[in-house]
Amino acid sequence: MSDPTTADLTPPRGVVTVFSDIWCSFAHIAIHRLHTTRARLGLEEQVSFDLRAFPLELLNDAPSPRPGTDSEVARMASLEPAAGWQLWQAKDWLYPSTTLPALEAVLAAKAQSLRASEQLDLGLRRAFWAESRCISHRKVILDVAAETGAVDVDALAEALDDGRARRSLADQAALAQSDRVDCSPHLFLPDGSDHANPGIEVDWEGAYGIGWPVIGSDDPKVFEDILLKAATE
Repeated sequence: MSDPTTADLTPPRGVVTVFSDIWCSFAHIAIHRLHTTRARLGLEEQVSFDLRAFPLELLNDAPSPRPGTDSEVARMASLEPAAGWQLWQAKDWLYPSTTLPALEAVLAAKAQSLRASEQLDLGLRRAFWAESRCISHRKVILDVAAETGAVDVDALAEALDDGRARRSLADQAALAQSDRVDCSPHLFLPDGSDHANPGIEVDWEGAYGIGWPVIGSDDPKVFEDILLKAATE
């Protein structure tokens, strides 16, 4: 079996490869900005997003702590309100204990098309961050898939049942643990360049889950440069 950590990360022209986790507020902003900037530039037919998993719970050997995501909502929402945010509103026991099934579903949807995968990923992020839905749950994942209008839900359910994307998830987790992918989000472009958490410089006040993020700078315009470069290289 080939070593997944040696895989070529440079996508073909017209594709941006994105490593991220759905639990990550920085990735929620980046994915929102990728979609909205692509639409504003009229590049929806020229650039696609190849979404890869950066499963934080596997890297950290623990589920993402809710105090951590709660501490990020207000600060990150002020950078990009339109992405959709709220403090968790559902019952405490419905808070997701894992994002692995959701990440696997996004990878499985790529067998249908990159667009199906993009729309499912975007919907699942909004379901978690803006709608307080338990994206660990199979029914929620399939409900979100149906709501996108871009995913064949029966085909996705079959893919989840036989676990056909699980190997890809494991291989991408191994890449995430290597020094080739730095964080969630980390973008790779056709010209061989890469951008970790593009546009945002961040530090932390206090430990994660106790303190809060401190934003040093934020430049949304970098997404224009990223998309134009992906479309023309």
